[in-house]
Amino acid sequence: MNLKISVVTPSFEQAQFLPATMASIHEQSYPNIEHIVIDGGSTDGSAEIVKSNEDHLAYWISEQDDGQTDALIKGFERSTGDIQCWLNSDDLFEPWTLHEVGRYFEDHPEVEFVYGDSTWIDQDGGVIKPKREHYFNRFIWMHDHNFIPQPSTFWRRSLYERVGGLDSHFDLAMDADLWIRFADETKPRHVRRNWSRMRFYPEQKNTRFRAASLEEVEAIRGRYQQKDSSQMSRVKTAAARSTRVGLKLITGCYSTQELKLHLNGLRGRGWESDRLNDHRPD
Repeated sequence: MNLKISVVTPSFEQAQFLPATMASIHEQSYPNIEHIVIDGGSTDGSAEIVKSNEDHLAYWISEQDDGQTDALIKGFERSTGDIQCWLNSDDLFEPWTLHEVGRYFEDHPEVEFVYGDSTWIDQDGGVIKPKREHYFNRFIWMHDHNFIPQPSTFWRRSLYERVGGLDSHFDLAMDADLWIRFADETKPRHVRRNWSRMRFYPEQKNTRFRAASLEEVEAIRGRYQQKDSSQMSRVKTAAARSTRVGLKLITGCYSTQELKLHLNGLRGRGWESDRLNDHRPD
């Protein structure tokens, strides 16, 4: 395969997860990987872990920065790949991910932006639930939540450059902002394949700063629509959630347990997990 895939990993104080994250990239079967790590001056041993892997890295640095978005922007400025993505220092790729992504872009030269499915895991790597997604629906994205799983999302470098890259004004919902600007330019594609494992745990950035994340999401949505009355907002949210549930039912996204929760009208873990993060930008 000729397409080079650039993977940027922003890192800060996550030494407990970093070795597994890096192994999930470096052990890929894909032959043309460019891995860049931007560490924010960690003091927990992360820099030493990165250094021990430098033979597999195109570039790395450990220095104080202005946060995750700043680190990502630095990384993508250094990248030279045809295809781009990022993998946070607590998430994982599946072993087959980059091979399938590279093949998909080669087989579909018209596609610029694609996302797969994911699996939610806990702090210890235990499976919480599979996260199967449906094709892109702008109404759902706008009025329910950003359902595109960040570590399972890939795009052509030319698209990233065309939209101006990541916006440094967003510290938490930078992925949501980038996805919708991508969607303004091209049709997002979905592939029904698990491409990542995403961690959820109490100390996680977007869990701790949930209110601020939602404020950023609302600012993004505000660019595209006038502010609705509270009643109309509730109506649209309910309609978007119903549409999402219907799409997931039709496309077989739910496990048997999740389906029972929805049909019974329960607000259990399987339902609430859909609303955790609009979608967790990390």
